[in-house]
Amino acid sequence: MRQGWIQGGQGWVANQRIFDAAFAPLTAELVQRAGWRQGERVLDVGCGSGTLLEEGLRAGAEMVGVDISPVMVAAAQERVPAARVIEADAETADLLADAPGRPFDAVVSRFGVMFFGDPAAAFANLRRATRPDASMTFVCWRSREENPVFTQGAELLAAALPEPPPRPAPGAPGPTAFADAERLRSLLEEAGWREIGIDPFDFHCDYGVDGSDGVEERLAVILSSSGRTAWEQLQSLVGAERRAELLEAVRADLRAHRVDGVVRVPAAVWLVSARH
Repeated sequence: MRQGWIQGGQGWVANQRIFDAAFAPLTAELVQRAGWRQGERVLDVGCGSGTLLEEGLRAGAEMVGVDISPVMVAAAQERVPAARVIEADAETADLLADAPGRPFDAVVSRFGVMFFGDPAAAFANLRRATRPDASMTFVCWRSREENPVFTQGAELLAAALPEPPPRPAPGAPGPTAFADAERLRSLLEEAGWREIGIDPFDFHCDYGVDGSDGVEERLAVILSSSGRTAWEQLQSLVGAERRAELLEAVRADLRAHRVDGVVRVPAAVWLVSARH
């Protein structure tokens, strides 16, 4: 998983402006629900390139980010120099030793908690780093079937492979690890969290940036996330001409699915809250 995010992190960093624009409605809802207050100490798990760190500092919180990708950590620290950012595995690290200070008042994450090998142990480790009555607020994807954001355009690259990429087993570490809300609730309870809320939230990822139709922006996201593995395999399987044809096919598919002239892709997540 660490190696995957070292490679994948480069694409996220390169396209952070597009990701932030696409996830803007979700980020706003997550920040509102987290409700940080002046002076609170907040841990951002899987902090990526620093979006939530930036939001927390704006609210007056003391922000600490943790990520396993050195590429992400470097980008977050450069983007938000006033935050503390550590490279560590939040499942096993002694977070208060790595980021000395009082126990955290809150934990937050935007798509950063679905990759743990042992999620119950990871959530328990996060709880140990917080004070009693601390809050945890995070967002995670629902099922692939509810999320065209995983497949729209990217499926054309996967279809060009000799064999389709294997589907992960239900609950396996990965983007949709917590698609089953009852399993997620059980994991959080096992880890000692209470007052658990798991609410559906639906929005559209809008890839139109600065007046664009979003086609090139969505293509950049596909090549750096949902279609990255297929595209990397195609580099050695087909020639440059065929790869160019595939990219044009993806562009054509995206244009055909524009809404009011812009690429807008439905997305479905869980907004999760819990308390120590």
